[in-house]
Amino acid sequence: MKKNFEEFKEFIKGKRTAVVGIGISNRPLINFLLNLGAKVTAFDKKNENQLGKIAKEFREKNINLILGEDYLHNLNNFQVIFKTPSMRIDNPYLVRARQKGAYITSEMEEFIKYCPAKIYGVTGSDGKTTTTTIMYNILKEHGYKTWVGGNIGTPLFSKIGEMRSEDKVVLELSSFQLMTMNVSPEVAIITNISPNHLDIHKDMNEYINAKKNIFRYQDKSNLLVLNRDNDIVNSMVAEAPGSVRQFSSKRVLNRGGYVKNNSLYIDENEVCKVKEVKIRGMHNVENFLAAFCAVKDDADIGDMREVAINFSGVEHRCEFVRIVDGVRYYNDSIASSPTRTLAGLKAFEKPVILIAGGYDKKIPFDVLAEEGYKKIKALILMGATKGKIKEAFDKLKNEKGIHVPIVVVNSLFDAVNKARELAENGDIITLSPACASFDMFPNFEVRGNSFKEIVCKL
Repeated sequence: MKKNFEEFKEFIKGKRTAVVGIGISNRPLINFLLNLGAKVTAFDKKNENQLGKIAKEFREKNINLILGEDYLHNLNNFQVIFKTPSMRIDNPYLVRARQKGAYITSEMEEFIKYCPAKIYGVTGSDGKTTTTTIMYNILKEHGYKTWVGGNIGTPLFSKIGEMRSEDKVVLELSSFQLMTMNVSPEVAIITNISPNHLDIHKDMNEYINAKKNIFRYQDKSNLLVLNRDNDIVNSMVAEAPGSVRQFSSKRVLNRGGYVKNNSLYIDENEVCKVKEVKIRGMHNVENFLAAFCAVKDDADIGDMREVAINFSGVEHRCEFVRIVDGVRYYNDSIASSPTRTLAGLKAFEKPVILIAGGYDKKIPFDVLAEEGYKKIKALILMGATKGKIKEAFDKLKNEKGIHVPIVVVNSLFDAVNKARELAENGDIITLSPACASFDMFPNFEVRGNSFKEIVCKL
């Protein structure tokens, strides 16, 4: 049962409340809690100069700021703590605060508890953003007032007063957001699971268990949508508290989303032909099938078809940039894992010149070499993982005699220019890094935009 938001207002009023992190997503939360009468202290690793005008704005509102490298040392004597998603719950400062009686939560947990509208939550290693955006568009097409949030869109907790019970909310949820969650959305979707974020999670089991929180607290009236083709995800069917709907691009299902005779189906209903789907790649067909399963009870086939044949994709996801000297350039900067890069490679009709490498999330690259070599004409490597990826392809060469030409460079600028040197008329060059961006860029968007800027100047 959804809680009445009046309860939260009553609960938070006058409470000594800490918000850890003064990033873009937490700023509306800080203002919201202040307006609800909480005594707010905001924490951040950045200093006052780095935060700039937002620090000045908050001080003018009498929000206490604790800043700098040792900011967490002062996480004491708070009744409520809103943690940032990537902060582990076993962080010693949070453990100490909980022992002293603090209520530790996050914006997303409180939002799901109190949101009056129906919530659809999407998680998975790959395809979350695209699936979330497809669902948002289908529900909007049907005529609902629809909100999108979580990892994308606007922070939603501060908008909760504007929402009605007949609205729809679609959330993209990461393993970090889910790790401490003790509440689940009415409709939960798991697109797929493969090794990811092992730099933050202790091991693969912890990562999988975090993902399971998206459905763990559902009731029997709720819906779980699972990928039939992913062994880890398919194994969760028996754990579902409510009903299950599955999707598959590889087998015909009696119920759910599937491909038959080169068409996308939901249950017995044909939605559209595979060739009519505007965004390329079987991984995007799977994203549509997952979305169809999730929204089937609230939208119709016409809405699904309209979005499938018109949706042109999300920026930084196999995004066409331009043609230079007969060579097509694509920006797939979102691909921060080997499986996501593989999915992107499979979307192309021929082997590509691949630019890869970046921040090390402690996940293996063997799968990229073993399954991806057929789709790679040449490999340009950069970033912290360039040696690790090269090792995976060297192993392929030593053990199976399969050789992929590799060039190692020091920057994205060098990577684009080396790829251009190697390319011939009719070739495809794609930035699809198989890694996060944090070694060279603040996030994948900045990386993708930098790539596009370099390509547009060629």
